[in-house]
Amino acid sequence: MHTNESSENYLEAILILGKSHPVVRSVDIAEELGFKKSSVSVAMKNLREKELITVTKEGFIYLTPSGKEIAEMIYERHEFLTNWLITLGVDAKIAAQDACRIEHDLSRESFDAIKAHVKLK
Repeated sequence: MHTNESSENYLEAILILGKSHPVVRSVDIAEELGFKKSSVSVAMKNLREKELITVTKEGFIYLTPSGKEIAEMIYERHEFLTNWLITLGVDAKIAAQDACRIEHDLSRESFDAIKAHVKLK
């Protein structure tokens, strides 16, 4: 399934928040990303319609298997690219910002090639 950068960022945020919160709610996502709760609510509706998340009647947000797959892919790219840029001498904050931009546009083929190249060294 094709997703846009915004959707991927929301899915990644849900994944990350799920590691430190017993449940994830829209307010948690709004705080994490610095967005208004109304904007997050619209995004959650779109993700729900794409069957990437489920939302309980209590407002608890869970990734579906396809949502989790996308979130884990983006998270892996983010972590890998951030660490790689840091090892190249890029400031950690800049590396994280750049990784966040790169992770969405990089093809699977290019990402796999970069990973393989870095592991060879």
